[in-house]
Amino acid sequence: MSRWEELTGGTSGEDYAARFAALAGSGKDMHGEAGLCAALVPAGARVLDAGCGTGRVAIRLAELGYDCVGVDLDASMLAVARRQAPELPWVQADLATFDPAELQVGAGFDLVVAAGNIFPLLAAGTEAKVVARLAAALRPGGLLVAGFGLDEAHLPVSPTITLPEYDAYCAAAHLTLVNRFATWDAHPYEGGGYAVSVHRVQRD
Repeated sequence: MSRWEELTGGTSGEDYAARFAALAGSGKDMHGEAGLCAALVPAGARVLDAGCGTGRVAIRLAELGYDCVGVDLDASMLAVARRQAPELPWVQADLATFDPAELQVGAGFDLVVAAGNIFPLLAAGTEAKVVARLAAALRPGGLLVAGFGLDEAHLPVSPTITLPEYDAYCAAAHLTLVNRFATWDAHPYEGGGYAVSVHRVQRD
């Protein structure tokens, strides 16, 4: 069981959507993740929203002209995503066993984005497997972009993964760090409790 399932019971889709709708209604910019992704790859690029939840990032990127696929294990979150954007492909799958060919969504993504503390909320011991699966879904030169908390102030659970550990998993999957930010607004990372890492596939 993932830490997310332990935390929510897999029934939090509507509550999660309502919370973000309230934030958007207050005037908060809810599209920082999509904005950074759009700055990294051109419109028309194929994007996999890994751990897509209610689809907020993928839906915004699709509006900007990107070819998006969302994948998540939480059926309650996917139900919201499918209601909000039924025209987009939403796939229920465990990221630790994610196989684009088996799920008939195709590989060769230009960018994979993992927003929303995906890595700290994975099932314990699956972090390296998930990085490898996401890397395998990328085309040569493709980008993996992941943002997650590193301390209790930025996480709903105790910290579970460090940046050196994450970088090591990426290196094992032939991913090289090309940039690291403190926020999705691309402020430089100078230490702190949250980081957005951009890694590039180096395999042929």
